[in-house]
Amino acid sequence: MIDAMNRRNFLQLGLTAGAVAMLPRAMSAQAAKAAQPNASAATTPIKITKLYDNLYLLQGEGGNMALQTGAEGDILIDASYAPAVPRILEAIAAESKNAPFMLINTHWHGDHTGGNEGLHAAGFTITAHQNTRKRLSEPQEMKLFHREVAAAPAGALPTITFDDAMKIWHNGDELNLVHFAPAHTDTDIYIHFQKADVLHVGDIWFNGVYPFIDEGTGGSIGGMIRASEKALAVAGNTTKMIPGHGPLGSKADFQKYHDFLAAVRDKVAALKAGGASEQEVIAKRPTAEFDGGLAKGFMNADTFVGIVYRTL
Repeated sequence: MIDAMNRRNFLQLGLTAGAVAMLPRAMSAQAAKAAQPNASAATTPIKITKLYDNLYLLQGEGGNMALQTGAEGDILIDASYAPAVPRILEAIAAESKNAPFMLINTHWHGDHTGGNEGLHAAGFTITAHQNTRKRLSEPQEMKLFHREVAAAPAGALPTITFDDAMKIWHNGDELNLVHFAPAHTDTDIYIHFQKADVLHVGDIWFNGVYPFIDEGTGGSIGGMIRASEKALAVAGNTTKMIPGHGPLGSKADFQKYHDFLAAVRDKVAALKAGGASEQEVIAKRPTAEFDGGLAKGFMNADTFVGIVYRTL
């Protein structure tokens, strides 16, 4: 049963060679490489971790996915890249012989929606926030990468959308889908499996690395912090929290992430208020205390600080 509580109702992130050449100087070579992993998604195995009796974490080339299985039909959270679809279907088949039911997108980026069309063809109905359908329906610009993203094909578009929140009772659990105010993008939602006590927060959390905030589609540092606070209010001390990227975490892990975001925001805001330019703030290394633990992923510290500065 689906109850819409409020009725006010990257398709590919990969870059062309030319676009990679135009990446900001602050962007690391690792980030440029990480921005075009689509081909390898076809061969990257999907790691399966059991979180509850009928709930699994699936991790491959794109964003983290979750799978709820059951006689009422399987629910999948997020769709990785298009080339990963055969691998995703193999992973689902390893845990379930049930029919596909619903694919839920946490937001519009291609590492979470690239597989939409293939999974829809396999039988999944796509559900997302209404802004996700809007973003996928129209050409978008990934400003950080100087990348134009084409509109998605009709088969990749969500056909069930909501505004503020939606409840789904399915396979013995209650799922709460709730929109964050603009944070990583203006399309972000969380999905809370209440009985299983698993909370998928999408890309408002990059666990263990500096996060990417898509300023071109509504993202901001303030929005990320507010979204983190909203998720913390939902999570309990034993809640398993699924980030958009990185390992499974706990509420305590997520609290540390929130505190990091707030600390960097405050430092950059103080420097900016004092008249420092973006490059001057970057040169002062306001993330220095965090670099040892976080400067090993998609974003480097300088790029992250620049986004924070611009989105204050």
